Amino acid sequence: MPVTIWGTPAVLLPLIVGLLAAAGNPVARGQSPGGRDAADGVAGERMRAARERMVRDDLVAGGITDPRVLDSMRATPRHEFVPSAQRPLAYFDMALPIGEKQTISGIFVVAYMTEKLEPRPTDKVLEIGTGSGDQAAVLAPLVDTVYSIEISKPLGERAARTLARLGYRNVVTRVGDGFAGWAEHAPFDKIIVTCSPEEVPAPLVEQLADGGRMVIPVGERFEQTLVLLTKQDGKLVRDALVPSLFVPMTGTAEENRRVQPDGSRPTVENGGFESLLDGSDVPTAWYYGRQTKWVTAADAPQGERYLRLVNDQPGRPAQIFQGFAVDGRAVSRLMISARLRGEGLRDGLSADEAPALAVQFFDERRSRSSRAFVGPWRGSFDWKDASGSVPVPGWAREAILQVGLLGATGQLDVDDVRLEPVAR
Repeated sequence: MPVTIWGTPAVLLPLIVGLLAAAGNPVARGQSPGGRDAADGVAGERMRAARERMVRDDLVAGGITDPRVLDSMRATPRHEFVPSAQRPLAYFDMALPIGEKQTISGIFVVAYMTEKLEPRPTDKVLEIGTGSGDQAAVLAPLVDTVYSIEISKPLGERAARTLARLGYRNVVTRVGDGFAGWAEHAPFDKIIVTCSPEEVPAPLVEQLADGGRMVIPVGERFEQTLVLLTKQDGKLVRDALVPSLFVPMTGTAEENRRVQPDGSRPTVENGGFESLLDGSDVPTAWYYGRQTKWVTAADAPQGERYLRLVNDQPGRPAQIFQGFAVDGRAVSRLMISARLRGEGLRDGLSADEAPALAVQFFDERRSRSSRAFVGPWRGSFDWKDASGSVPVPGWAREAILQVGLLGATGQLDVDDVRLEPVAR
């Protein structure tokens, strides 16, 4: 199977459009809270058009329904919260590097977490992991006050300057270890955590008000679950939402992590899509799926279920991801295989947009990246074995496996995804 490789910037990727009645509300007018348009002139119009497309194609089409959340996403100048080199990608649904080994979450993740938080105008919200300030900016028009903590001093100070420049007056930031929360301003009506500890930090549970909600990703480094915690009569009710992948919560949380990833033995978890998240039909270990369907059928090549990806709009993503540790000093190549079935598979807007298995490698700072492909596949075919190998850069320390149409159109069924390392 042919393999294609090229270098890319360090990026991953990754119903109702409401109206706000108050004409003076800056969110309803598509302005920043400071009363200024997020951008002016021709460039400003392009940014506003990009946000409209983002809301329509990525958020509403993806299932976000809260009108207030949609309006806040539409008004937030996300391009102001990413480095200048990443601005052309600001309104695409992908994570973007912001320095200091950190990323800004994809737009759907930001909107999804915000919606699950159920923000109210009287809420006092604690955010753990300010990052660039984008999530705080989305929350600011929806709540009374946002208290946001960032452990990285350069990021925290930069975010504070950006938020102040854009006029977000109800966001209070500080540099510190978010594991301890912010007891001085507790209790909080809502807590949102944008980095992943292995377990929920006890101080955050203590600082959540009774009746409050917390959205937090927890678990092993590359196998996390986004959970919703609700405090009722002093006790926590825990609901698993979706599998997820966030940067680790550094500081105390990382120092106490019991299970560390082994980059010398990379593997794919739940490659047959048989293991399900508790109480759902969502497979564990895979996340950020777009235009995906889980099929239970007797003709599944392995087990009872397989993944179906469908897209009829060239260029639109239909894909799913899984992250893993891989140490390029110990692993020279990855052998990748899957069972595939295709129907009417055609390239998207270019020959590069074709169904494939893609691996994106990152260095330890997530500042260097390259991408390799097994595939592509076109046309129609019954279940078949597909396999190939990709070289692992010596500097690689982690990677993302992407299974998808990658902008192509048609239908692709996938099962029994496997990954085997070859020692260097």
